[in-house]
Amino acid sequence: MAIQPIRLFGDPVLTTQTALVVDFDKELRTLVQDLTETMLEAPGAGLAAPQIGVPMRVFVWDVDDELGHLINPTLDLSDEDQEGDEGCLSFPGLAFNTKRALSVVAKGFNMFGDPVVITGTELLARAIQHETDHLDGILFIDRLDAALRKEAMKEIRSAEWFGQLIAEGVDLKIRLSPHSTLGLGL
Repeated sequence: MAIQPIRLFGDPVLTTQTALVVDFDKELRTLVQDLTETMLEAPGAGLAAPQIGVPMRVFVWDVDDELGHLINPTLDLSDEDQEGDEGCLSFPGLAFNTKRALSVVAKGFNMFGDPVVITGTELLARAIQHETDHLDGILFIDRLDAALRKEAMKEIRSAEWFGQLIAEGVDLKIRLSPHSTLGLGL
């Protein structure tokens, strides 16, 4: 169990669809613990496996003093929407008004392979949708309208962490996610 470095915007793992978990073993339980420790240290409301470089369908959350995790999620979204500021640990210090479903029913598995159903509204629903997007290679800025996305990209390019990546010669792959946002984005 260890705190892992969080991958930042421009890392190709963040726009890559993840693989289904098929082995519910000690390695998976260690991944869930590493994700939880990394998220709490950051701190954040959620963290998905791709954000620490692991392309698997696993995420954790910490909302309203409730820690949780979900593996291989499928979501049923409400027709009612919410809007509000949303940030991401892969975009340090930045937040943008992002449209999401107001409530969600998430089905998947816990780290032991037991089926679970999580029902959430407002912030929990936002976190579950945000982290599930990560598993599908979708970033929250992909859900912004064209004008707000342009503003977001301007702020990203002027962010200190982004300048540091460029100074270090990191090969950034900046593009709109090729994966569907299911009508909740551009």
